[in-house]
Amino acid sequence: VLTEGRHTAEHILEEGVNARKSITLLAGEVVVAGQVLGKILADRGAVTVGAPAFTGTGDGALTKADPAYGAGVQEGTYKVRLVEAGANAGQFAVIRPDGTIDGLAAVGVAYDGQVKFTIADGATDFAAAAEFTLAVTLADPAGAGKWKGLDPAAVDGSEIAAGVAYGNYDATGADIQVVASVRNSRLVAASLTWPAGITADQKAAALAELDALNLVAN
Repeated sequence: VLTEGRHTAEHILEEGVNARKSITLLAGEVVVAGQVLGKILADRGAVTVGAPAFTGTGDGALTKADPAYGAGVQEGTYKVRLVEAGANAGQFAVIRPDGTIDGLAAVGVAYDGQVKFTIADGATDFAAAAEFTLAVTLADPAGAGKWKGLDPAAVDGSEIAAGVAYGNYDATGADIQVVASVRNSRLVAASLTWPAGITADQKAAALAELDALNLVAN
């Protein structure tokens, strides 16, 4: 029995302006025309939360949890700023690097947000202008900026549908430059290739991600 493989661009119904893009396919990847792809993103590697620094009045301590970060952690400096003083107590606003509020941390209670820690009271109570800072750095994962087949279980960015392979490509031996549909295209839904084991919910999420790029599967 002969089985015909995928043909270049057979998944495309219509293309608009700048629909295709040259991309780097990660070494080890073998993809077929119409295969949904993800891109390995920068800052998705190891997370490092630095030692806390303190300014202001008070001799209590901030102790990081292990791990000291949670989902959505941002690169930059988190500020843990006193907003309500109290005898042997206190409330601190946790301010993200982008300036938004992550939450409120109470002295003596474990804080579980984008950063994780516990503030302990000291002999001298915290007073106005008391502030801790935590510097967070995010490393780039291996292969950052390169593309691979969509992997819903990944955490390096390739779990997000970012495009569709234009042709059949074999990067077994090394990274190669290939072409992908990345925007402004109508696609044949039945001609898209998905990773083995993908669930209906994961596929629906990926189709929504493609739709946001104006890659519309019909």
